[in-house]
Amino acid sequence: MSNYSLAEKYRHDAKKFGDFNLSEKKLVEWHSPSNIALIKYWGKYGDQLPKNPSISFTLNNSKTITKIEYSKAVGLERKIVYDFEGQRNLIFEERVKKYFHKFSEFVPFVKSLDFTIYSHNTFPHSAGIASSASSFSSLALCIASIEHTLFNTLGNKIDFFRKASFLARLGSGSACRSTFGKLALWGETDLMNTSSNELAIPVDKAIHPVFNTYYDAILIIDSGKKAFSSTHGHELMKDHPFANSRYQQANDNLKKLLQALADGDENTFARVVENEAMSLHGLMMSSNPPFVLMKPNTLVAITKLEEFRLKSNYSFTFTLDAGPNIHILYPERIRSEMLNFISSELSPLCENSLWIDDHLSDGPEKVVTKNEI
Repeated sequence: MSNYSLAEKYRHDAKKFGDFNLSEKKLVEWHSPSNIALIKYWGKYGDQLPKNPSISFTLNNSKTITKIEYSKAVGLERKIVYDFEGQRNLIFEERVKKYFHKFSEFVPFVKSLDFTIYSHNTFPHSAGIASSASSFSSLALCIASIEHTLFNTLGNKIDFFRKASFLARLGSGSACRSTFGKLALWGETDLMNTSSNELAIPVDKAIHPVFNTYYDAILIIDSGKKAFSSTHGHELMKDHPFANSRYQQANDNLKKLLQALADGDENTFARVVENEAMSLHGLMMSSNPPFVLMKPNTLVAITKLEEFRLKSNYSFTFTLDAGPNIHILYPERIRSEMLNFISSELSPLCENSLWIDDHLSDGPEKVVTKNEI
């Protein structure tokens, strides 16, 4: 952990970028997964900086595939076109333009390029999985690759992913964790001396082998648009009566979780993960104004999971994002039993019986293209 500002470093580095040679259109492509937080990030300050550290599992099957065609801009105004799943998406295109403008002080060469962005998700758009993490991490990874192509920088793998994580955070806080595989931690903590509020770091080397076998069954209870956005929820934490206690709780839970991950202690892992999920929704319900994102079938499914675990004595746990959908985390050794239970008892509670079978990922993947230097 360091007080040195990465933002200052990248601003300083940006002054070294000169002109570049780009005589033809180039293509870059990254596949970046979503993630599910185990220790929740809820409350922020400054420019997308977290009030408490968070840690997440990086998923494998639920990812965003982003291709960017780029060329030297012609004329005074650069072009940014955003195509989502075969159609131009003007709403998200405006968000992407603002995002590019926001990070241009760290990668000023983007002001001299035209971009056509093609993006799609491997999971259904209406599946209720927050796609901002995978979307902005894939965009940031593409920008980092373009920097390396044009200026031969970021050749060091660690430097590359650190900058990509930094850029991803500026689009969506949780996106900075999706630039790494297995487990990623974001936010300063005395427990890890390389931690930072400005980017995420990988912690996969601290995982007991049992957690590398974990699956994530995502129950899509309701895919509808949330009544309250996560952005609004973060804002409400500024005056939340339990904010300081929450931030202390997150730090305490992080310590317990890291120890459980190192020891292979699945029982402690389960208790902490569920405590975090319920605390997150408790904060929503005690905000001013309060809001409830769980649905009736969310509670029915949780009750069934608790009853099944008590009866079977299996080691598994569950968590929720800022929405009604449930992530069931379980080890490979009970996969057959969990699949049978999900199919018979939980799938009928899901919207159109939809649930997603996922597992831990090694992280984002770059696709080498013919048009890339």
